[in-house]
Amino acid sequence: MARIAEHCGRAYEGELVSSDDADADMARERLVMHVAECGEGEIRIPFHVGDDRSRTWVLTINGADSLTLKHDHRHEDGSEDAVTQYGGTTAEVGTATRQEFPADDFSKALFEREGLNVSVANTWAMEIHDETFAYELRRPESADGRFFRVEFDLSEEVETPPPVWGSDGAN
Repeated sequence: MARIAEHCGRAYEGELVSSDDADADMARERLVMHVAECGEGEIRIPFHVGDDRSRTWVLTINGADSLTLKHDHRHEDGSEDAVTQYGGTTAEVGTATRQEFPADDFSKALFEREGLNVSVANTWAMEIHDETFAYELRRPESADGRFFRVEFDLSEEVETPPPVWGSDGAN
């Protein structure tokens, strides 16, 4: 959290480094993360995919030994998507550079309710190194073997994108 918070207020461009056919459309878009809000125990990181401002990663500290990652998904009018607030809490301590978040019970129930049963095996990860921030999704135990990873170049700041949908100041 502290290493990410060092980038508060800054935005960075990234690229898809995984090669799943399901992500072909996203791979053609400009990908920008914005470490927008760094409060006491919480960091909000909007993830812009082209003109789509629907996604925010929300990291929260849970005491001294765990972190929670949630995905806040919104429609253009600011209302919540049917599939939102999913994520998980670290099951292991992790390292100063990588944390993994297996899907929690809320997320599993949400995925099942929405017919996304394959997603109950999701594990998300975030990594931060000197010049790279990475967001990752894996579900190796599922039949589809899903792997998604985007890496952002922390050595070159880009212009701050517009606010995410549903936030103050969003149009």
